[in-house]
Amino acid sequence: MAAAAAETASRRLGAAVRGLSGAWYGRHMAAAERAIRTRLPLVDLVLEVCDARVPASSAFEPLRRRGPLDPDGRRFFVLNKADLADPSETEKWTAYMKKQRTCPCIAVNSHNRESIKELLNVVRSRIREIKHGERDCTGTVLLVGIPNVGKSAIVNAMHQIGRIGAADKGKLKHAIVSSHPGETRDISGYKVASHPNIYVLDTPGVLSLRFANDDSGPRLALTGAIKGSLLDEYDIAQFLLAVVNSRGEYRSWENLNQAGDTSSSGNANTSRSHSKKRQYVSDHSQDFIVKVVRQVLFETISFFKGDLGKEDELRRLVDRQFISLQEAFKVSTESSEDVGKSIALKLLNLYSTGKLGHYTLDHVPDVRQEVAA
Repeated sequence: MAAAAAETASRRLGAAVRGLSGAWYGRHMAAAERAIRTRLPLVDLVLEVCDARVPASSAFEPLRRRGPLDPDGRRFFVLNKADLADPSETEKWTAYMKKQRTCPCIAVNSHNRESIKELLNVVRSRIREIKHGERDCTGTVLLVGIPNVGKSAIVNAMHQIGRIGAADKGKLKHAIVSSHPGETRDISGYKVASHPNIYVLDTPGVLSLRFANDDSGPRLALTGAIKGSLLDEYDIAQFLLAVVNSRGEYRSWENLNQAGDTSSSGNANTSRSHSKKRQYVSDHSQDFIVKVVRQVLFETISFFKGDLGKEDELRRLVDRQFISLQEAFKVSTESSEDVGKSIALKLLNLYSTGKLGHYTLDHVPDVRQEVAA
């Protein structure tokens, strides 16, 4: 029932996304799409990077509109940000893509060295297959995806690992990495392996003007693929809270300590202890702030007596949560900034770093329904 009300919140945000009329698709994105299409027939392998939280919504649409020269058998799916998604759902998605899309698929965390090593080994093995086992050949890999799925973070990690293992340790390059979408503007090449020599082309993110369905827009807004400046952060945060309220992960936060409970406060130096609290009071990435926020969310959901299956009741809960979160985040009403926006930004930042749980927003399609269709 709560899921149905959450869908209503999704529709409200979806209407705001549709109202943008594709404002995110500027000249640089159109130029990037043309440049990518030009290179598609020239490379040996195409890595399509998706966000593991929204594998379907973050699909790279230009590849769906492929022509006769575009790669198909040379495609490889990479579900990045697997550390932020529901692990069981990620397993289902990788199995689905391997079986239904007939393409290899691997889930990775671009900030985990072992995860990137595994990806690099798979790419190296695939290039050897394509090149029929030649050791001294050169392979080219095109990295594509929508904005903010972590393409540049992946290529930086692969380049760093590959350079350490390479015989020729040239100057280390860095692709621009940002939490904001659209930072990569040009196609750049990076050597990631020797024997065979493998070069990865990092490309700008391209987000199509239209999405596959109405659910994709809100999910892409929440995961950061659409620039936050184009939408009201308060609306996105409301959708996030609707998701949290409709899932069961909050139940694991029942026994968290209350605000300010350090549990190890046997420190005799009280002034130093207070000094530390003051130092971190506005830094919501600190563990004790995360605990406070989780505790607030657990209590507001658990003690709510309304029917979360009803839209107006869910909105009443979300409004109550914003009031409670204002105190948790220490947001002053005397601030010149918009209080709601300030709370929303802090909440969205916690979500983007996995501090509010691991949510997969796209459900794996029912294979039986696909066959029937």
